[in-house]
Amino acid sequence: MVEKPCSGGQDLLLYPAKRKQLLRSELDGEKVPPSPLPAPKQIPPLKGCPAVMPGDFKEKVAELLAKYSSGLWASALPKAFEDMYKMKFPEDALKNLASLSDVCTIDYISGNPQKAILYAKLPLPTDKIPKDAGQSHGDYDIKSMVEQEYLQIEENIAKSADTFVENTTVPPLIIPTEASPSVLVVELSNTNEVVIRYVGKDYSAAQELMEDEMKEYYSKNPKITPVQTVHVGQLLAVNAEEDAWLRAQIISMDENKIKVCYVDYGFSENIEKSKAYKLNPKFCSLSFQATKCKLAGLEVLSDDPDLVKVVESLTCGKIFAVEILDKADIPLVVLYDTSGEDDVNINATCLKAICDKSLEVHLQIDAMYTNVRVTNICSDGTLYCQVPCKGLNKLNDLLHKIEDYFHCKHMTSEYFVSLPFCGKVCLFHCKGKWLRVEITNVHSSRALDVQFLDSGTVTSVKVSELREIPPRFLQEIIVIPPQAIKCCLADLPQSIGMWTPDAVLWLRDSVLNCSDCSIKVTKVDETRGISHIYLFTPKNFPDPHHSINRQITNADLWKHQKDVFLSAISSGASSPHSKGGGTPIPGTAGENLRKSLTDVIKKSVVDHTGSFSTEELPPPVHLSKPGEHMDVYVPVACHPGYFVIQPWQEIHKLEVLMEEMILYYSVSEERHVAVEKDQVYAAKVENKWHRVLLKGILTNGLVSVYELDYGKHELVNIRKVQPLVDMFRKLPFQAVTAQLAGVKCNQWSEEASMVFRNHVEKKPLVALVQTVIENANPWDRKVVVYLVDTSLPDTDIWIHDFMSEYLVELSKVN
Repeated sequence: MVEKPCSGGQDLLLYPAKRKQLLRSELDGEKVPPSPLPAPKQIPPLKGCPAVMPGDFKEKVAELLAKYSSGLWASALPKAFEDMYKMKFPEDALKNLASLSDVCTIDYISGNPQKAILYAKLPLPTDKIPKDAGQSHGDYDIKSMVEQEYLQIEENIAKSADTFVENTTVPPLIIPTEASPSVLVVELSNTNEVVIRYVGKDYSAAQELMEDEMKEYYSKNPKITPVQTVHVGQLLAVNAEEDAWLRAQIISMDENKIKVCYVDYGFSENIEKSKAYKLNPKFCSLSFQATKCKLAGLEVLSDDPDLVKVVESLTCGKIFAVEILDKADIPLVVLYDTSGEDDVNINATCLKAICDKSLEVHLQIDAMYTNVRVTNICSDGTLYCQVPCKGLNKLNDLLHKIEDYFHCKHMTSEYFVSLPFCGKVCLFHCKGKWLRVEITNVHSSRALDVQFLDSGTVTSVKVSELREIPPRFLQEIIVIPPQAIKCCLADLPQSIGMWTPDAVLWLRDSVLNCSDCSIKVTKVDETRGISHIYLFTPKNFPDPHHSINRQITNADLWKHQKDVFLSAISSGASSPHSKGGGTPIPGTAGENLRKSLTDVIKKSVVDHTGSFSTEELPPPVHLSKPGEHMDVYVPVACHPGYFVIQPWQEIHKLEVLMEEMILYYSVSEERHVAVEKDQVYAAKVENKWHRVLLKGILTNGLVSVYELDYGKHELVNIRKVQPLVDMFRKLPFQAVTAQLAGVKCNQWSEEASMVFRNHVEKKPLVALVQTVIENANPWDRKVVVYLVDTSLPDTDIWIHDFMSEYLVELSKVN
């Protein structure tokens, strides 16, 4: 309830939604008053208030209505009366409004006696009496005065509307909290100011709804006219193309046209003044949707016209998943195209696209190249080679200058990598040299995968071992294309099939890191980015019959040993959104590089390279006793009869162990693994190494494993299985099979299982232990527990109670 102490436009400004409801205007055939008081539901009378005396009632009603020059809904009279006089309103007074006609004017809406507006009757001022008025007009009806008053109010509002909108605060745009929100790229002038719009319910969907309301409001309200006076910075509603109504802000203006920026789209245009209208304040509640972001890794070349052109062609008008690295005023982001089978890092793609083409190596078919260095041999027989060229010479020169720079400047903490992200190019020190690496996968704040751009090697390293490229060298060094050329041996017999460990090791022993090999190119497959070559060592060049291609066909090298494989290799970069790709397993590096990396890793972990056992197992994980509570995390939940818990207090130790396994197995010596069922191994699942129990061996080269720390069953390639060394057998296996106590069901339906999963999976909970079922094998232990969700501030949710109630309701439906 708002009292109106005096007439004027400022009172109505308190109720912008009521502006359009002029006195005597029609809405759905009914007259709607301009009163600032809405028509509430009938409010029950107050209890315990003194009853008003009949003789005083009319006098008090007249006194009350005198305070509401705009009128008062009859249904609002009881509440207003009781609030003002602290007296009970007569129950039958509203049923006989005619009895109040001697103290007020009653305006029935559409003749409905239940809907009426009450106006106070006042003595007519002398200067307002019409000259031809008779004695019958001794009491002046306030309604005519109110009509004139509100016409004046509307004029005042029209004059002050611009000021009102300017004083209206538009809320700032909040960056989405989800891990990888979607954005639409609108336009860019440089890569440090890319205009984007967030896509989602509270963003693009809310904007579409608002624009529909704007169209409804402006298109069907003929009394709204274009603005007459404008100024820079003013907010407007613009009638754009295709009868769309958009929010805009004035950038500049001349006599007939104004230049506006569409605040929800980020682009500007010149428009006629006739298309610009005052922006109603109700359309200011949604944040301006156009915002800017900065593309990570491209800052040093942000204004480069070639880079801007490439980014524009790849991104504008398209929707991407975005990884937000820094939530600053202009967020630092990485864009990912997730429309294909593999996610594509747009930032890295754009950077590669502007590499200096004059520094690339283009192998020609039938050409011979000497002084070639084989830098990497993968377990599938793929080779990476360096061919002498202008780009390689410039790269070596720059890396030598960087070495001198770090030596003279006494490297400080400013060169440590503080914000790693996929696609970032930085430096790694190995074997006395600084080498270029690209981050391909970030496992945690400590461990990540990198690819050596100029050797093709992929491995895992610690974040603390990476260094930023000094700014004075950054632009020069990132435009040099990768100097590792991907190759394969040409014309190998098709009967060879999968490469054996013996064949790979023979090839590595023969040519790896040999700096004076020669190659002859027979085919260039640009689609796959690989060249087919004949490879020669110095003593066999150029006789094709003594090439490596012919020597490796020795039958003894291709005798496949049952269940014995080398680790697998994958050179593809991954993103935070992709499941495949990522870090290759050991065996990808050259011998010297691999040993150097191993030395780096062993600075922080003891040397266990020869120590592993199939007998020793860690002690069982500690569980609370029956009747005691414990904090748990549920990584997997099938149904109430089978789920997995992890002790919450041990999760940090498990994360550290996972990081150490990534670092260790990426550079450890390869082992020939004769796998056996029911034995414990290390296995690479997706991009991480896990402690697993081997459950079965399939005939198609896959094995079934059970993750001993997470409780998941997975199928992995047998190549990805390695011995579990002793250093990773200390921490108890963290996964414990569990069953929900307090609820009984012989068979859980898929619907009930889904409800249970939604309430417990991937959540921290409190477990009240009922029973612990011990077993000699730690992975066969079982616990029966009550689960409690304590995340709500005021109440705890006992999951067994919830599931019991759900089963009861489900039985009623069925």
